[in-house]
Amino acid sequence: MSPAESHALIDRSLPRSVADRAGWVKDIYDAFAALELAPSRENVCAVVAVTAQESGFRVDPVVPDLGAIAWREIDRRAAHAGIPVGIVHEVLKLDSPIGLSYGERIEHARTEKELSDIFEDFTGSLPLGRALFASWNPIRTRGPMQVNVAFADRFAASHTYPYPVKVSIDEELFTRRGSLYFGTAHLLAYEAPYDRYLYRFADFNAGQYSSRNAAFQQALSTASGKPLTADGALLPHDGGGKVGDTELAVRSIATRLRLDDGAIHAALEEGRSANFERSAVYRGVFRLAEQTLHHSLPRAVIPHIELEGPKIERRLTTEWYARRVNGRYQACLAQ
Repeated sequence: MSPAESHALIDRSLPRSVADRAGWVKDIYDAFAALELAPSRENVCAVVAVTAQESGFRVDPVVPDLGAIAWREIDRRAAHAGIPVGIVHEVLKLDSPIGLSYGERIEHARTEKELSDIFEDFTGSLPLGRALFASWNPIRTRGPMQVNVAFADRFAASHTYPYPVKVSIDEELFTRRGSLYFGTAHLLAYEAPYDRYLYRFADFNAGQYSSRNAAFQQALSTASGKPLTADGALLPHDGGGKVGDTELAVRSIATRLRLDDGAIHAALEEGRSANFERSAVYRGVFRLAEQTLHHSLPRAVIPHIELEGPKIERRLTTEWYARRVNGRYQACLAQ
């Protein structure tokens, strides 16, 4: 399509209630152009569906009870770090540059941007703040597509960000253009063996390739006879040299795969890339599982994950998220 046709398609795909339609159309189109992705009807509706689910097309939405949510997260992180909660609360009684204490500003915060600015102000202004609260900023997903900060930092390290960076990549996520760029990259800018966008929606929530990895874990459970949770995480999140259940299950059939422990671990380390599908571990596990069951197995399933986070106050799962977004996606296609 020509740029004009693409702009028209994006405009038709947006919900009727969206304000500043021209601005949204431009930033969505620019994200596709910068990432060299086709602004097809399906791709555009995928981005629209995720944005509608995450923010309702509000760049910096008000979060109900954000102050209380922030205090709970502060207390949790203090307990995890072994710092008495009372000391943390006393430190946050210090006056900030605008006259109010940091604690008062936290209680009055209404949006994620406001709360993030308080933490950045605190850690940047006081040596004690940086010593005690480095990386304590509770706002780890940002902007209208709620992009994970860690993903954006990794992606920016290997791809040229197409806009001027005023402060940092992390701060760019609070802008519409930055969140749409990195959100579109997270959703679409990777090759995966999926025949449905449903699995990309699950991956947006759980991490790229999680649906592929969850299918691999199901096949591995069949091949090894060992029960596994198909959560898409092939190695433990905390690292530390610990051997996880998935790796132990692969090791249990190492002789049948004709692989040693080093080759197995090296393959599982590729779990967040397309290379894993080409590994002897991936191909061998599916071969053994399909020989056992005498039929082919899916290469993608929704990961079994119960969602956690300071803003989540009821039981939600990755499956709930993926199907919710998929419903929005189907409605967009039907327009």
